[in-house]
Amino acid sequence: MVDKDRIAGAAKQVKGAVKDAAGKVTGDAKLQAEGKADKVEGKVQNAVGGAKDAVRDAARDK
Repeated sequence: MVDKDRIAGAAKQVKGAVKDAAGKVTGDAKLQAEGKADKVEGKVQNAVGGAKDAVRDAARDK
């Protein structure tokens, strides 16, 4: 079972990538910065979910 943080983090990364690209295309520096921030936040959230998965898997294997 995949942790919900991994799913939400991946979704936030995609959303951030879209905002970043849209900001680049339109020349909107604020939108581009928001996109970059969303991507970083999504990576962190995904990593937290991965750690939760690892702990859960380790506990289950004992």
